[in-house]
Amino acid sequence: MLKTHAILFMLYFLPIYGNQVLAQTPSNAIVGEWVNEKGDAKFKIYRKGDSFYGDITWGTGGPTKDVNNPDPAKKERDLVGLTILNDFKYEGKNLWSSGTIYDPKDGKTYSCKMTLKKPNQLEVRGYLGVSLFGRSEIWTRVN
Repeated sequence: MLKTHAILFMLYFLPIYGNQVLAQTPSNAIVGEWVNEKGDAKFKIYRKGDSFYGDITWGTGGPTKDVNNPDPAKKERDLVGLTILNDFKYEGKNLWSSGTIYDPKDGKTYSCKMTLKKPNQLEVRGYLGVSLFGRSEIWTRVN
């Protein structure tokens, strides 16, 4: 009977405690390696000073060179190793914003924000102008 009560107690309070931990996320919580929804590219997010950046570390989901870049001088650069997430600031409440994301599939740079939905689930939203006009993708942390 005591074991049953202990299990019920944990099942009741674990979701509440888990949400509190997520709500108190430290700014470095997104640092690490992530894979995109399709599983065809990996990214390393890191901190430099007070800002966060991200590089392609594996796969590209397409060509291996930056062929869609509008700058002819950049069309031959490798995508693996390219920094595509730039200048993100931690805003609190699991949100990193004020950054940009470069999309090698169209050669354009977009405003971007990232929201940690779960400890291993990051929503990356690129947009033009306001966040309403954009596209989101869920990245999963690589263990």
